[in-house]
Amino acid sequence: MTLPLEGITVLELTRVAPGALATMMLGDMGAEVVKVEQPVQPDTPRFGGGWCPVGEEGRREAAYSAVNRNKKSVAINLRSAEGRAIFHKLAVKADVILEGFRPGVVKRLGIDFDTISKINPRAIYCSLSGYGQDGPYQDMPGHDVNYISIGGALGLIGEEGGKPVIPLNLVADYAGASLHAVIGILLALMARERTGKGQVVDISYTDGVISLMTRLASDYFMSGEVPKRGQSFLSGAYPCYGVYETKDGRYISIGCLEQWLWENLCCALDREDLIVQGMAQGEKREEVFGELRGIFRTRTRDEWFEELKGKDVCVGKVYELDEVFEDPQVVHRQMVVELDHPVFGKVKQPGIGVKLSDTPGSIRSFCPLLGEHTEAVLGSLGYSSEEVEELKRRGVVM
Repeated sequence: MTLPLEGITVLELTRVAPGALATMMLGDMGAEVVKVEQPVQPDTPRFGGGWCPVGEEGRREAAYSAVNRNKKSVAINLRSAEGRAIFHKLAVKADVILEGFRPGVVKRLGIDFDTISKINPRAIYCSLSGYGQDGPYQDMPGHDVNYISIGGALGLIGEEGGKPVIPLNLVADYAGASLHAVIGILLALMARERTGKGQVVDISYTDGVISLMTRLASDYFMSGEVPKRGQSFLSGAYPCYGVYETKDGRYISIGCLEQWLWENLCCALDREDLIVQGMAQGEKREEVFGELRGIFRTRTRDEWFEELKGKDVCVGKVYELDEVFEDPQVVHRQMVVELDHPVFGKVKQPGIGVKLSDTPGSIRSFCPLLGEHTEAVLGSLGYSSEEVEELKRRGVVM
């Protein structure tokens, strides 16, 4: 079966997980992804999961490193002239290059878009950076928590009267950067079908956050009212949409925003008297909250879920991560898969989120070790085994 991105070659120049996740998604859909890594890694080489493990002792880690599956690893010293020459040869055949350095680094290395486009005008060059390739913040360092701060998301997450709550690094890193990068690359590939030319895909983590905030921003632009933490119907301000503790100390989520769904919940709880109070204000709101808190503490989380799931009520069990991959819906949707590893037997990884009916993605190989494919890839470029060994000896490749 032909995969949707079969025949597309991607060179990955990233050191952290958001870039690696983006190329994992492309690799899952059939692209040939070659990770170009430096031969000598820093003291925290795999912070964030962007690197390939080192040596045979890293083989088990590689088996579980889902963000680097379906990839090859080539270790090249891009600070050397010979290393840059190797990269240029790789770039001649590449459809996509994805890099995650600070703005200006690739130009200093001589592997920037202007340089690459002269040897491969069809190359699509995707750059991931915190604030984008231009602007007053372009040279600032940062991480997810900084980007969601400036993008306005962090200030809206948390309870009313409390401090902002950091939502892991899911918003800027993975939604703002990884997903926007994949979308941008696919759009550029489509455009190339018409123009025959590559282009720059400039992805800013912060831009991505603001893009995700579009509905809230639209409401603000229209009304002039600044939304406040914990005061909107989607941030726990009303009894119909929130999280409740259960008898066993666990939690269940209720999301009955629409009136008819709230009515279904009240009927299921035998509290039809609460139907008109779904978005009550002031003291009445706190009274309804108190009633629901008391009700949900009378049964366990799982008992409430079984009670409500068949009554047309928006309900969910608040899981620990180990519970997620035992859930029957998650299992049925193949969002946890077991792969046969030649050394470690059955290995679990997260499945493929995008489901295509005719050309579904596939997991074809595990994460490589650092430099595992250097010799093979250089051989495909015309280097002899003797030349590769000499380059290794001089530290140009590993």
